[in-house]
Amino acid sequence: MRFHVIAAALLWAAFVESRKIRGISSSYKRFYRERKSFLCIDGSKMIPFEQVNDDYCDCADGSDEPGTSACPRGRFYCTNLGFRPHYIPSSRVNDGICDCCDASDEYNSHVRCQNTCWNLGQKERAYVEGQMKTLDEGLRLKQQLIEEGVLLWREKQAQLRELQRAAEDLQIKLEEHRRRKHEADRLKEQTLKALKAGDKGLRHQNSTVSHLFQLLDSNKDGSISVDEIKAKVVLVHDEKRVLSEDEALTLLGGGHQMDLSTFQNTLWDVLIQGHDYKIKDAHSAPGGLMSEDPHLKAADRAAEWEATDLKKVEEAYETVNMEIRYMYTLCPFNMVSQKSSAGVEVSLGKWGMWAGPPKNHYSQMVYENGEPCWQGGSRTTTVTLTCGTETALRLVKEPSKCQYTMDFETPVACQPVLKQRGVHSEL
Repeated sequence: MRFHVIAAALLWAAFVESRKIRGISSSYKRFYRERKSFLCIDGSKMIPFEQVNDDYCDCADGSDEPGTSACPRGRFYCTNLGFRPHYIPSSRVNDGICDCCDASDEYNSHVRCQNTCWNLGQKERAYVEGQMKTLDEGLRLKQQLIEEGVLLWREKQAQLRELQRAAEDLQIKLEEHRRRKHEADRLKEQTLKALKAGDKGLRHQNSTVSHLFQLLDSNKDGSISVDEIKAKVVLVHDEKRVLSEDEALTLLGGGHQMDLSTFQNTLWDVLIQGHDYKIKDAHSAPGGLMSEDPHLKAADRAAEWEATDLKKVEEAYETVNMEIRYMYTLCPFNMVSQKSSAGVEVSLGKWGMWAGPPKNHYSQMVYENGEPCWQGGSRTTTVTLTCGTETALRLVKEPSKCQYTMDFETPVACQPVLKQRGVHSEL
């Protein structure tokens, strides 16, 4: 009999305890320890402990009724073991709707709520685990991108140093080619002046005499005839009149023919002085006296070569400096831009049209109406697509003011031209 009394007392104590602490989180249990009186948590009122969770609201803050719906401002704590704990308004306690996944809010309701916390927790744990895996993978990829970025930065720095060295070398070459072109132009000018002044140095004279003789000797038989004199020599003050036969014979010293040796000692002096007679169009027509001079020809060729070489070096130098100073961005079918090392970005054009030749219409793209140039029109860019295994801008030039050209390498530009032309392998 004594044993049954003790067991009943313990069950009653457990019931009372559970009744009084229902709806309380572990952090608030210190306010609800069994004692004679209960102090409202806001300190506004002291009530007997028996009035806690008695379904009557005594405290203004609702703290005396954490496990019932008596207080309008009360909160009920869902323990939700296995899932996330949370508070609900105390008005939802025993309202016939399951709000807590552990069914603790409907302890005295006609509704039978199932404890779904474990299933919900399992789903949430799976979701969190997936998120953690995603985070880990994201962090791994982020680290990979950082490492790739560092490698790319180092590569770009190496390219920049290489471009700077190339620019220094080209600067030296540029100065040398400018000096050589200036020297070639000076030599050409001196040669031209010497010819116009009739320089009679022996070497120059012999060379000029020989070429003038060959100019008059049309049939190349080694002698000048009366007909050749009439065809090639005119009066200084009456170029349109053809010399008579007597005038031609006089110039030939009375004979009908004249060899190189006789020409050098007689007619050459008459023609080079230019007082009465001269070679027809000798100073201007192709094959004339000056154009046939080997020294002038050599000087002219040297000046042309140096001018061509200088232009090539200047273009290479400008291209390298553009690569150093600017970063170019091409967004196909959208826009082209140029960004300086100072961070200033300029539009070089917006997508306009395809402009390739008829046989390959889609080999060139034109971008128009970029930002206006100072004292000029809008910037435009012509992009030429070339076949390649990578997709990259290979070359940028500004051949004329605010008119840009780009070479864009891409596999998209590759065409099966060999098959189209019928080329086949013999293997």
